[in-house]
Amino acid sequence: MNKLNLPENIIRLRHEKKLTQEELADFIGVTKASVSKWEKGINTPDLMLLPQLAAYFDVTVDELIGYEARLSGEQIRRQYAELSKEFAILPFADVLEKIRVLAHKYYACYPFLLQLGILYWNHYMLAETEEERRSLLLEAVEWCNRILENCSDVGVCSDAVVLKAALNLQLGKAAEAIEALEPSADSGRLAGQRGILLVQAYQSSGDTEKARSYAQVRQYLDLLALISDAILALSLNEKDMDQCEETVRRITGIIELYHLEALHPNLAAQFHFQSAIVYAVNGREEETLAALHDFERCVDRLLNAKQIKLHGDEYFDRLEAWIECLPLGSMEPRDRSFIRQNLRGALAHPAFDRFREQEEFQRLVNRVTGGSSYVKD
Repeated sequence: MNKLNLPENIIRLRHEKKLTQEELADFIGVTKASVSKWEKGINTPDLMLLPQLAAYFDVTVDELIGYEARLSGEQIRRQYAELSKEFAILPFADVLEKIRVLAHKYYACYPFLLQLGILYWNHYMLAETEEERRSLLLEAVEWCNRILENCSDVGVCSDAVVLKAALNLQLGKAAEAIEALEPSADSGRLAGQRGILLVQAYQSSGDTEKARSYAQVRQYLDLLALISDAILALSLNEKDMDQCEETVRRITGIIELYHLEALHPNLAAQFHFQSAIVYAVNGREEETLAALHDFERCVDRLLNAKQIKLHGDEYFDRLEAWIECLPLGSMEPRDRSFIRQNLRGALAHPAFDRFREQEEFQRLVNRVTGGSSYVKD
């Protein structure tokens, strides 16, 4: 808990309401001298006066006295994992109520507030109505605004900018997302050299081990970014079959070369799924089913693992320390049960309508959504 700031807060809140000490004293029922002593830190208000002062200034008692509840990184991870799991097993409204209570309690714990916003972003689609879904997204946007207005942690604020842009995109506010992201996404800015310079700085300072670790993390993240960009490219160019086939050929080679189906089965599954959509849209039945089988193989690896988590491998052997420093550590942002619930919706994509009556497609859907192990037809 940080140092309490009751005197400073009374002064600030009184000035915001443009009140004199005498006016505040009259409302509370004390003398002007008492208010003066509160603000100088000589005395403190009687305990029974704190709720009255808080209500008058339209703040909580915690905010009035300057109490800021904080959670450790490990506590944030545990809370996120528990809430993510509860989305799959409890009534949606009950989980939302719990989240809102926690948000109010830890309203000044900005890393936690950020993760609650991410939790909303990952699960808002569970709401029954479009109106409620929009309301949740807007609520998460307000949390981002609070972080950006009050948090001094540059990393948390940077993540809040990205999250707010993602939420606005879901809300149909593309212009706001572009305005927030475009300046930092300019590849010509020197900020793009930050990672390379940091590796060189570590090396120059003699910290070769840190330079190697950071360089490997950059390589890993660049690899994931390449696959993610390829998924977007397939979506944007789905009518250009020549372009898409070349993208599939090249990225499939990279996935195989770096063993990404084992290293990051979630991302590999997304790529195979988007490939299947492109093939289906262009009437390529054999290739569609082949891509769906690749998708199924990744899903099976993902959901039948003992634990869904980020990890390295024999080549990316320096990722563990970096992964543990992530806000959620190695934990996936969605619970296994929630992922399985959404697979049926994914396979209901209109691109696959022509396959609905095919026995092979039906068996694949049943295996993916029913939890049975992968068996190649």
